[in-house]
Amino acid sequence: MRGYFAIGVEGISKAMNVGSLFRTAHAFGAGFVFTVDANYERAEGGRADTSDAPGHVPFYSFPDISSMVLPDDCTLVGVELTDDAIELPSFRHPPQAAYVMGPERGSLSPEMTAKCEFVVKIPTRFCVNVGVAGAILMYDRVSSLGQFPRRPISPGGPTEALAKHTFGNPVIRGKMKKFRDTPPLEDPETA
Repeated sequence: MRGYFAIGVEGISKAMNVGSLFRTAHAFGAGFVFTVDANYERAEGGRADTSDAPGHVPFYSFPDISSMVLPDDCTLVGVELTDDAIELPSFRHPPQAAYVMGPERGSLSPEMTAKCEFVVKIPTRFCVNVGVAGAILMYDRVSSLGQFPRRPISPGGPTEALAKHTFGNPVIRGKMKKFRDTPPLEDPETA
């Protein structure tokens, strides 16, 4: 799978929830994990994070939203159960994304929501635990962007193997004039 993803939390107060989320992020191959304005004690979170994700995946602890820094071309995606959020099964994940989840018994702050390019929701009747929500989100990303055989029409496993990738013929850049900003260099063979 190309690209990368990160997952983090804003304003969370239960370190065990963060630990569980970070352990799952580590299992799904997150590029980094982060907290924003959170009360996260790594030792306490480690009781739920038996993989020690911050020991193997870069961990960033931002004291507030204004100090939060993401890599260039990284799309911030909020995860929140609101009426105007995009339902997760209908969402196309960006190749480079950082997902941020809100606190227990609360929501993403209006400032964080404004900073997000997209806000998605898991189609549930009510909010679920942040660790569960994160696992659903990461599974959806991997299953929609990963290389897996198509699901069969009837119950059961795939009936056809994943087709092997085939490389196309080389593209001769000189023939792609409409995509250039500058005139093509002269080909010594045709000059």
